[in-house]
Amino acid sequence: MTARVRSTAVGHLDADCFYVSAERVRDGFLRDKPVGVLGNQGACVIAKSYEMKAAGVKTGEPIWEALVKCPEGIYVKRDFRWYEVLSRRMLDVARELSPRVEYYSIDEFFFQAVTGSGQTLQELALAIRDRIWDRIGVPVTVGIARTRTLAKLISDAAKPFGALAVIDREAEEKLLAGRPVTEITGIAGRRAARLAPWGITTCLDLARADRRQVRSLLTATGEALWWELNGDAVQAIHTRRPAHKVLSRGGSFGESTARPVVLYAWLVRNLERLIEELRFHGVTTGKLTVAIQYKTGHAGAGQRALPVPSDRFDLLLEAARPCLRKAWLPGVQASHMHLIAEDLSARGQYALDLFDPPQRRARAEAVALLKEQVNDRHGRFALRSAATLHLPAIYRDVANAYDICDIRGKICF
Repeated sequence: MTARVRSTAVGHLDADCFYVSAERVRDGFLRDKPVGVLGNQGACVIAKSYEMKAAGVKTGEPIWEALVKCPEGIYVKRDFRWYEVLSRRMLDVARELSPRVEYYSIDEFFFQAVTGSGQTLQELALAIRDRIWDRIGVPVTVGIARTRTLAKLISDAAKPFGALAVIDREAEEKLLAGRPVTEITGIAGRRAARLAPWGITTCLDLARADRRQVRSLLTATGEALWWELNGDAVQAIHTRRPAHKVLSRGGSFGESTARPVVLYAWLVRNLERLIEELRFHGVTTGKLTVAIQYKTGHAGAGQRALPVPSDRFDLLLEAARPCLRKAWLPGVQASHMHLIAEDLSARGQYALDLFDPPQRRARAEAVALLKEQVNDRHGRFALRSAATLHLPAIYRDVANAYDICDIRGKICF
């Protein structure tokens, strides 16, 4: 008797309005109401419900503009700790129904779609969607196709709270014909502009284009998308995040500043956060960049190579100071800062600095260990540099204690 062969494809799971849906899980009053989730400083809308979207509010819009468009809206501060709890519960459900799951982002997963005995791929898509809704209360959309690129396009087309499996080529082409090429992850304005002169404006146009021409226009990355659109799975599902090549910390100040003492406080805050990440991953950095954006549209950056790779606060701060000076435009209002660590290497796999006395190294390591232990027990920033005392409002607001970049293991942001 011949054993039944189970059908296999690629699935994409995407939560609908995830941040808003997460807020509704713990507060049912928010259901069916226009809800906006605000960023760190409460200055802009980073997510909105379908009801608020219908009022014309856009992601990234300042709160004062959103209030004009949607004065009856309910605006809440984001809480990434809570969102991570629900995200990992969704991940657990996906792993129950698939042998391979990729934690792509906080609200998106790719998975190997393997049907059970007598089950169709459409039934599998419905089962995953309904199980997450029943257990967690978060509405999601599930798309299943022959490749991950097609699966994402199908889930986008099925939103909200949809479940759709499309394997037939004729059905695929019908879907591709109605979607602009910019809906493919990896193709935005610049790449679309390269394709347009050749008459490639829809997903189907790209699928039917000459493969060699696509490669010449979009390099090997574009060619991979061409194969995927034509049903050949060339992009793998990663069950573990590849090792980081770069680590960074930073973001918006919320309230712009031109004060050097405040800029230095932000430098120290972002450096302490960056060191947390370096130590978590067990790596050191050999190159540090400080980048600042200004309200005028200008940007400044400073970069410093370290004599030896390090994750020590004293050495990295010593390298960061001249970078800040180079990036600084005196008297100009700064709005964002980022610290970027490159040339990462495993901790301990490098020669020691001959000009760094052993006693100094031992003391610095003891201080770093004590700081970790105190903060693990009493709160993330319970013990921090005095330079950050110039940012009292930031440390007073618990929403600033945890950010989306602190959710580890995701493939992307």
